[in-house]
Amino acid sequence: MFELIHPNKEVEKINFEYICKWKKVILYFYPKDNTPWCTKEAKDFSALKEEFEKLGYYIVWVSKDSISSHERFIEKQELKIDLISDPELILHKKFGAWGEKKNYWRVYEWTIRSTFILEDCKMVKEYKNVKATWHAERVLEQLKV
Repeated sequence: MFELIHPNKEVEKINFEYICKWKKVILYFYPKDNTPWCTKEAKDFSALKEEFEKLGYYIVWVSKDSISSHERFIEKQELKIDLISDPELILHKKFGAWGEKKNYWRVYEWTIRSTFILEDCKMVKEYKNVKATWHAERVLEQLKV
């Protein structure tokens, strides 16, 4: 079970099947709430939420941050997207969004910034190691095709 928080700050306990109840899902894994690149991308996806919804897509983001951290992130950045707390990294590992990151001489485990497009609960497209700049716009344009 995971916890999901909506922009209105309502919290629900969910499982993976909850995500699958939508026919089309954009599942995005990101490293940390309220960091510069994650904030930029969250605002971009929030700004384009209605465009994604016109195409039938539900947007949900996943990080290992706590629900209270997600709540602050939503409030501070005025986000319009749902966030899942995955502190045990179950979803991260299921989708291969957790792995080694190299930073100069140091190697550590971290979230691999990734986007997965699901249709009928099956992955139809994946983007790994994405760059925050223009990612939301690129995904939207590719889904329109």
